[in-house]
Amino acid sequence: MAQGLKQIVNGRILTSQGWLRGGSVIINGSTIVEVSKSECIPDEVTTVINAKGGDIVPGAIELHAHGAGGSDFMEGTVEAFRNAINTHMRHGTTSIYPTLSSSSVPMIEAAIQTTEQLMSEENTPVLGLHLEGPYFNKEMAGGQMPQYITPPIKEDYEMLINSTSCIKRWDEAPELRGSEEFGRFCSTHGVLPAIAHTKAEYMDVSNAYEAGFTHATHFYNAMTGFHKVREYKHEGTVESIYAIPDMTVEVIADGIHVPPVMLKIIYDIKGVERTALITDALACTDCKDPTAFDPRVIIEDGVCKLSDRSALAGSVATSDRLIKVMVKNAGIRMADAVRMSAETPAHIMGEDHHVGIIRKGYDADITIYDSNIDLQFVMQKGNIVVNNL
Repeated sequence: MAQGLKQIVNGRILTSQGWLRGGSVIINGSTIVEVSKSECIPDEVTTVINAKGGDIVPGAIELHAHGAGGSDFMEGTVEAFRNAINTHMRHGTTSIYPTLSSSSVPMIEAAIQTTEQLMSEENTPVLGLHLEGPYFNKEMAGGQMPQYITPPIKEDYEMLINSTSCIKRWDEAPELRGSEEFGRFCSTHGVLPAIAHTKAEYMDVSNAYEAGFTHATHFYNAMTGFHKVREYKHEGTVESIYAIPDMTVEVIADGIHVPPVMLKIIYDIKGVERTALITDALACTDCKDPTAFDPRVIIEDGVCKLSDRSALAGSVATSDRLIKVMVKNAGIRMADAVRMSAETPAHIMGEDHHVGIIRKGYDADITIYDSNIDLQFVMQKGNIVVNNL
């Protein structure tokens, strides 16, 4: 073994085969070099991390977050990106897809430039850029800025996707004209098209799925459910997504945007392998003074609101909170909650060959939770970010 190894001991380790007790994880640089069944410490180990009986689990992979710490990814600057990413990292996120709300083409181009720069850095947590819009149903805009919302503009999305390899996902409302062409273009260029901010019914969703829309954005939020039009009943977007078994979903598991009983229903129907946990966090997340970002901002009942009620609420969740809500409020096993925050997102995005699991040869992205499911330790690619053990 190489010199200067780190070793994590004295905790139960979540592996792809389940919990391992009495073992240890050995890290060399940014990589896990061994998941051992022994806690014996080799001579080459220079740093021993005592998990103190906690759960040693993979770090969260954030598919959908708009910012944190007072910074929004729409700002497009390296400084804003770093601040927001570092804030999420302190809460257990070790890989992230910075997310833009509906934006103008110049705003997207600025975010592309910054994302490319960060992705080129050694041991980066940034796996790609996520565009949430602007191709949405205006009636389901929610907190999106309406001035940017439009049906798909072929010239724009083709130009942007052809200009970079950093765009990994693009959300769109599948009932809009041009949706299937958009979905096929995304799919053939390595971009995951996802359903969002929509009034789509079954045929819209089914056609979109065939065109490559295999994922649903913040499931239940900004989409229709079962409803009546006069005397006729119609399936909503929610039921249509349930009706396609292989379609994956993501949920804002803060216990507010989707209540715990619904989180359990999603888990029961879609399962661990097709359900990912997201924060959908705004800039005011973990911000000491939310009004510094916007003087109208207030944090109330666990969500971000504007005091003048000019916009809808947004999430201030962090990855560690999602896991705790899933276990303590929705009654889901710790192992499954962690898998939905790490392994499933990695699989959805095609990154499951190096992140999302504690396994030999994988990135050393590791978190430790105590018996109360409080986050005590964060390691991102071998670098210790938080250590409260």
